[in-house]
Amino acid sequence: MQQAVYRRALYTLVCGLVLPATAASTMAASPMAVSPIDSTDTKLDTVLVQAQRVKEALVAEQAMTPGGVSVVDGDDLLQRNVTNLADMLRYVPGLWAESSSGSDEMFFSSRGSNLDATDYDMNGIKLLQDGLPVTTADGNNHNRMLDPLSMRYATIARGANALTYGASNLGGAIDFIAPTARNSAPLELSANAGSHGQRNARVTAGTVAGDFDGLLTLEAKNWDGYRDHSEQQRQGIYANAGWQFSDALSTRFYATYVNNDQQLPGALTKAEVRADPDQANPSALGGDYQKNVESWRLANKTQWDIDERSSLELGLSFEKQALYHPIVDKVMVDFDGAGPNPPQEVYSLLVDTDHRDIGAMLRYNLQLGAHNLLAGANYGDNSVDGGNYRNDGGRRNGLSERVDNSATSLETFLVDRWHIARDWTVIYGAQWESAYRDVRTTEVASGDVRNPHNNYSSLNPRLGAIYNVAANAELFASISRLFEAPTNFELDDDVRGNNATLDPMQGTVYEVGSRGHAPLGAASRWNWEVSVYYARIRDEILSVDDPAAPGTSLSTNIGNTTHAGVETLLGASFALDDAGTQRIEPLLSLTLNDFSFDNDVNYRNNDLPAAPNYIARGELLYRHTNGFFAGPTFDFIGRRYTDFSNTEKLGSYALFGLRSGYAKENWEVFAELKNLFDRDYIATISVLNRAAADSANLNPGAPRSIYVGGRVKF
Repeated sequence: MQQAVYRRALYTLVCGLVLPATAASTMAASPMAVSPIDSTDTKLDTVLVQAQRVKEALVAEQAMTPGGVSVVDGDDLLQRNVTNLADMLRYVPGLWAESSSGSDEMFFSSRGSNLDATDYDMNGIKLLQDGLPVTTADGNNHNRMLDPLSMRYATIARGANALTYGASNLGGAIDFIAPTARNSAPLELSANAGSHGQRNARVTAGTVAGDFDGLLTLEAKNWDGYRDHSEQQRQGIYANAGWQFSDALSTRFYATYVNNDQQLPGALTKAEVRADPDQANPSALGGDYQKNVESWRLANKTQWDIDERSSLELGLSFEKQALYHPIVDKVMVDFDGAGPNPPQEVYSLLVDTDHRDIGAMLRYNLQLGAHNLLAGANYGDNSVDGGNYRNDGGRRNGLSERVDNSATSLETFLVDRWHIARDWTVIYGAQWESAYRDVRTTEVASGDVRNPHNNYSSLNPRLGAIYNVAANAELFASISRLFEAPTNFELDDDVRGNNATLDPMQGTVYEVGSRGHAPLGAASRWNWEVSVYYARIRDEILSVDDPAAPGTSLSTNIGNTTHAGVETLLGASFALDDAGTQRIEPLLSLTLNDFSFDNDVNYRNNDLPAAPNYIARGELLYRHTNGFFAGPTFDFIGRRYTDFSNTEKLGSYALFGLRSGYAKENWEVFAELKNLFDRDYIATISVLNRAAADSANLNPGAPRSIYVGGRVKF
């Protein structure tokens, strides 16, 4: 009953947002934009040109998409403290992204993906780099998060709106576009530092010589952490070089090297959080929990503008990773109680594996009269070799299992954007996905082999429409099929423990919304994007922590679940004087979530855990044309459950902060104060089946923190 009332309130709010936006749109007369990109009036000409390119990328993507799409501009990230992907995604509606302890180790979910104990694989969202897949062929993002400061911009297509990237999963896709020497300064230095031992620095150098250009970035990151045993050191090299063979043909090579060492503090109980939220879990200290990844990647992408109506893109990538991951301390059992024998180790875990990933992409675009056709394909091939060892204080203590896993995926898709009338565009298409999963685990002591493996395939259609209410405003609607095969982590963790395999997740999602912008008087404006979606999911794969082997999980298919929500981005720029030299610029990203089981035999209609029922983040900045800006920031986070049984609920909380800066043509500085009132809160949780009073599943968030940074371009 409570859920039904909430759903009605949720959709009533949507109508209240969409209808006024539609009415206001009739006042506007300029091209569409989005507030984080549109607030460029105070920037100089060179920055305006770059911002315009990012804006054009957003408009082009939205023109293909009858649903929620956002673009994050890399230049905007340098005006606040951004050190990980959660910081980058702060103002993107529909996503819940938080670092577990301030480092790159994080939890993120899009439209309710990844809400279980296997959140470490961060599946449900497809990551791409310059259009080439970074997410492994089996769908997990376990080993490497992309560096947000090494991108020119990123496009976030939520849910089924990621069809143009070949994705059909619940969360959608994020495509990171690298900067080049042609849109960067010849030399650029940036650094930031602050609380908890944060010290980050990077240098970028580039050159353009006729048809050739090259760009190289070196970065170093250090984080001591606000919790014990949460240090991080990361070094990275990012390079790309391009060659323009002719006006129609160009190619670009990419090279990346990242060495990332992280300590993991582990989750705490409620009593431990009350006593000292900055402490580490004793098991994390005893087992020296870490996640150390060394990776390198080579890629190439070639573009051929065949004629004025058609173009072809193709690319190939190759990546190697080495993972060293002590994650479960010794689980000791005293089998004879008070007898003479000491307790014996029954389980511990240290993962030491090597990963190899191959990716390929193909895109063909054709303008054929009123039709804009996009055909494409993604291919992925992944292998994991190595072993699971017993863990002796962060050191290998004997091989317990040999690991030999592999996966392949092929996604082909075709989309037609058909301009059927002056104000109407119909978007229809389909994706075909074919995936193979193979998990082979050999128990060393017995020689027993467990080998769940299976092929998965599905045709996933999509139909949508965009109606232009005015030159700068539109309504959209779509219906799409969702499909997601299990990851190898999920197959390995199958609760049945034999060679049986999980079913793929399947479902249908409906979406409606509006976006645009409108003037407010002579020198002011506002803009909006509102998306409402409802997804009915069958066989969603969820997992709970295994009480017999902490740190591992048990996965199963759930009959039916529902994922629904509202995603809203509102922005404005109000002139304080006739010349527009001083402005007030508010920004609000609001997400309402309704994720639940649907008449499940065990969990009835319980809420799914981990994601808050609402997320409201924003800021209210004063800007001057001389480059100065300052204002408050805020986070209002709703309640969430920590378990499937809905026995433990974390209350809502509010955080406030301040940020300020000064930006000129060739340099800029910023200062940011976070959690101004030093509020205690829980950043992320480890999902359980039923939480108990002594369950260690809470990761506290950062206390009051201050950061400063700057950038200079030569």
